[in-house]
Amino acid sequence: MVTAAVAPLAAQQSPEARLRAEQARLEQLRREREQLETRMRQLRGTVHDLSAEVANLDRQADMTARAVRSLESQLVSIGEAVDSSTGDLVRAEDELVVKRAMLRRRLIDIYKRGPLHAVEALLAAQSFGELVSRYKYLHLLALRDRALVERVEQLRDRVRRQRGNLVRFQRDIERTREERAFEEKRLRDLERERARSLAATQRRARDTEARLRRIARDEQRLTNVIAELEAARRRAERARPGARASSTIRTSDLGRLDWPVDGEIIYNFGRVVNPNNTTTRWNGIGIAASEGTPVKAVSAGSVVVAETFGTYGLTVIVQHGGGDYSVYGSLSRLNVQKGAVVSKGQVLGHVGAADPELPPHLHFEMRPQGRAVDPLEWLRGRQ
Repeated sequence: MVTAAVAPLAAQQSPEARLRAEQARLEQLRREREQLETRMRQLRGTVHDLSAEVANLDRQADMTARAVRSLESQLVSIGEAVDSSTGDLVRAEDELVVKRAMLRRRLIDIYKRGPLHAVEALLAAQSFGELVSRYKYLHLLALRDRALVERVEQLRDRVRRQRGNLVRFQRDIERTREERAFEEKRLRDLERERARSLAATQRRARDTEARLRRIARDEQRLTNVIAELEAARRRAERARPGARASSTIRTSDLGRLDWPVDGEIIYNFGRVVNPNNTTTRWNGIGIAASEGTPVKAVSAGSVVVAETFGTYGLTVIVQHGGGDYSVYGSLSRLNVQKGAVVSKGQVLGHVGAADPELPPHLHFEMRPQGRAVDPLEWLRGRQ
């Protein structure tokens, strides 16, 4: 019902009114597109999901396509305004020719009769009634002549104005055509850029899926390594019951262990949904820190792994005894070797950036009894 009511209203608008409305709509579109371009520059200046860039390009392309349609509507409105002005100009010029001819005949008649003709006509009256009638006739004739002169002046101004409008409309047509050509080129460029970004997004998605598979594989590998270490420890304890060592990590340490490195959490333990709708399950936490920041052992123990470990990068695994382990991954360099005995707070290595998708950070895991748990349960709470 609303559309049906609006359509007749739009049809009643003059071409110039529709042109102004289209120009206002075009300016609004360009302001919205400028906001999108600002957002695009922000996206390109930060780490982001490429799908957001593709979505932004889609919206820019939509805005530009609407701008092209608006310019085409403006050309139609200008064409209608030209037709209207041309018709009005023709009618005004035709009427001006007629009125000028009439005015020319009146001037000739007045000239032929002379300046005293009106006085003679009044004095020739035979009675007072005829005098009044002749006066009224001459008065009406004078009013008609004056109206004729004013109409000729109005028509002359109208012709001048319509000719000026036609010149302005011609400039508007040229400008609008240039803008439309520019917007059409812009639209083609955006479509090409969107295709490139979409291809990059698809490639990124494939790379992300492959990376997630590698992470899952390496997490399983690490779990297997710890399981093997734990099995070896238990065999050794069974072979030498008196040599059984208790863990340096106790239940009383829950929520009291010092952080291996200070920094903000960039990913948490457990299942995480990424911006591109992929899912990562982390067996530890990511603690952001500047590259090269020292990483300290959360408790005493012996180093059972000190090597590059797939997507974990350079990794140190400390065995604390009693089946408890802590894992320190994404290191830039190591300060310890396999077999070393370390004390609580000893520097094991330095923060690196093993994952190209993430900033420099420490990947930290706690594995009491070999099972991955949320490290935040063990680390000291922050004030």
